[in-house]
Amino acid sequence: MSEPTVVIVIVDEDRFIRHFVRVALKAERMHVCEAATGAEGVAAVGARRPDLIVADTNLRDLGGTELIRALRACSAAPLIVLSALSAESDKVAALDAGADDYLTKPFGAAELIARIRAHLRRQAGGGRIDAVCVHFGDVTVDLSDRQVLRGGARVHLSPIEFRLLAALAHHAGRLLTHDRLLSEVWGAAHGKDAHYLRVYVGHLRRKLERDPRRPAYIVTETGVGYRLAGAR
Repeated sequence: MSEPTVVIVIVDEDRFIRHFVRVALKAERMHVCEAATGAEGVAAVGARRPDLIVADTNLRDLGGTELIRALRACSAAPLIVLSALSAESDKVAALDAGADDYLTKPFGAAELIARIRAHLRRQAGGGRIDAVCVHFGDVTVDLSDRQVLRGGARVHLSPIEFRLLAALAHHAGRLLTHDRLLSEVWGAAHGKDAHYLRVYVGHLRRKLERDPRRPAYIVTETGVGYRLAGAR
């Protein structure tokens, strides 16, 4: 029998949560590395180079957005935050710090596995983007090489940021609804999570627009969605 090839790091002080996640993912033939503190989690991510990270941000030694930024500093792997906090402001803060997803406790094994598989599929499917370049302003988006240049200099985008930009670039000039963008970038289960879009559109505007407060290219269609304007 072959060894599991997908490595997941779970960071949580609650050993019962860690056990629950490990058993659920072992049944899916995924290898789980456990960490009980934020420091252990950062060390495990740096050493194991996981395919995905699952982390509770309510830790005593290193919690909240500080933990997310520490994990992001050593890995670009998809990061799913687990938290008992359900307010939209908490979710936005986590996403703004670099998380890719947010799952409120308590949660079921089926939902966690579905989200993990969705992120892994999108991560692995990156090479299927058509070989095409899209230009707007002084920005060039190379969808084949997954590279973004602004004024000739490379712009670093997170995997989620690139997927969102790629979705807009593939349909440049067309209005894409909130639901469609959420489904394409995060999966159908996130159809109501419009705050995800607000956070990541804000990230893209800060990196790609001359004046992020008055965007000329990543344009909001109020109450409906977004479109990429001025592309050629």
